[in-house]
Amino acid sequence: MTGRAMDPLPAAAVGATAEAEADEEADPPAADLPTPQAIEPQAIVQQAPAPSRMQMPQGNPLLLSHTLQELLARDTVQVELIPEKKGLFLKHVEYEVSSQRFKSSVYRRYNDFVVFQEMLLHKFPYRMVPALPPKRMLGADREFIEARRRALKRFVNLVARHPLFSEDVVLKLFLSFSGSDVQNKLKESAQCVGDEFMNCKLATRAKDFLPADIQAQFAISRELIRNIYNSFHKLRDRAERIASRAIDNAADLLIFGKELSAIGSDTTPLPSWAALNSSTWGSLKQALKGLSVEFALLADKAAQQGKQEENDVVEKLNLFLDLLQSYKDLCERHEKGVLHKHQRALHKYSLMKRQMMSATAQNREPESVEQLESRIVEQENAIQTMELRNYFSLYCLHQETQLIHVYLPLTSHILRAFVNSQIQGHKEMSKVWNDLRPKLSCLFAGPHSALTPPCSPPEDGLCPH
Repeated sequence: MTGRAMDPLPAAAVGATAEAEADEEADPPAADLPTPQAIEPQAIVQQAPAPSRMQMPQGNPLLLSHTLQELLARDTVQVELIPEKKGLFLKHVEYEVSSQRFKSSVYRRYNDFVVFQEMLLHKFPYRMVPALPPKRMLGADREFIEARRRALKRFVNLVARHPLFSEDVVLKLFLSFSGSDVQNKLKESAQCVGDEFMNCKLATRAKDFLPADIQAQFAISRELIRNIYNSFHKLRDRAERIASRAIDNAADLLIFGKELSAIGSDTTPLPSWAALNSSTWGSLKQALKGLSVEFALLADKAAQQGKQEENDVVEKLNLFLDLLQSYKDLCERHEKGVLHKHQRALHKYSLMKRQMMSATAQNREPESVEQLESRIVEQENAIQTMELRNYFSLYCLHQETQLIHVYLPLTSHILRAFVNSQIQGHKEMSKVWNDLRPKLSCLFAGPHSALTPPCSPPEDGLCPH
């Protein structure tokens, strides 16, 4: 990372070969960042006055004052599947997207989400734009479609609760525009203006608000969030297994009850040598047949607990993981995008300066020297703009890091939901088990039809007669 504007060029850049310049010019610009233009920073401010929605609170604009409750209250968006429609060749999936904030309900396809995300990246390249789930054209089963619906819901809720995205026209269009051509509307709204750097009055002064040790802070924050991501990824995996076991337990309890019912419904006659015990067997079968109701209820309680933990625990963990992943993606965009472009531009500038020195020493024609001087001035302007973008990218990264920390208390929400689910699930199932116990009395018929209560089993698990 470079320091102040127009720092001395590194020795490696000065010693680069002319062939590197050709490679530099042939290297295409990064797709995820707008190409800087060679203009003076003062012209940037004059050309693109910032809209009021982009302004920060009074005081230090670098610092955010949001709470988790405020972010969650911005909007709650539901994404539900609607019945598949058959196209000419393939079926396609549509979603009903409903926003509490805009009191709207619109239909969207997966490709609409793709264009929406692209426009967010176009306008906010230095912010945490969540990733989308994969498209998977062919062979999409119900499980995949449901997982993708959940992921799309998490995506749009993270966007709708972001302090900047939530006030942008692109979000409002996506959540409320009911016309048939939403993709073109989204593109028109985003492409008629520049990105956040062009629309923020503070962009050219971003480095004035950054702490002196911003590089060290960035490295520490990135490592911390990487560790948090890894830990929460493991928590999510375990939570998924716990919820899955509850659902598997429900299936086993249901089958267990059905098998008891099947025994009770068996009409096979007893052989003559067992006729003395016919009344006992008949009573036992009748009792077993009635137990299937309680086991079905137990299965229902276990399935409810599993589903509740999927929705309240696993999904919240996935939401937080999606947010952390978007931060990791943002860090990569910073390093591979604006920072890399800045370093390449400095390298190209050093080569141009060498050419200028060589042209002067060789007494080339004035016209050729003037053209080279003009190119150097343009490159200096481009470097200055890139350096301003570099500092603005760090400025935004600093704020997005704060947002990650605002979301950290979501951990307590997740743990509370998990504990409450376990308490409620065990409480409800315990009640059913206790209600089931008295109905077992008729299963323990002793001599002369006297009822013998169940005993505590010995180590081998069998009761003595």
